[in-house]
Amino acid sequence: MFAEWMKAVRDLGVHTKCRILAGVTPLKSAGMARYMAEQVPGIIIPPEIIARMAAAPKGKGAEVGLAICAEIIEQLRAIEGVAGIHVMAIEWEQKVREIVQTAKLLPRPAV
Repeated sequence: MFAEWMKAVRDLGVHTKCRILAGVTPLKSAGMARYMAEQVPGIIIPPEIIARMAAAPKGKGAEVGLAICAEIIEQLRAIEGVAGIHVMAIEWEQKVREIVQTAKLLPRPAV
């Protein structure tokens, strides 16, 4: 959905007038994924992501969530017009460095 939205942004030339950041939130558990999908306006979590989180072995939900986050970041980086990624690690700030490293966001690009 975001890629489609970015196509519209590019078609209008908006990406040349401002910098677009894509926001991602690493999931800690299937419960968190379901809650966000059902209760947080504007958050879209595809059913296949929820199913993947639910299929994680006991005690491995956070690990799977971090892997999914890195995969999504990789997909977002391939979209023309995305200027950066906003990692929103809700009450999980200590994982931001790991996410950034796993997603190969380092070194930071020169502006």
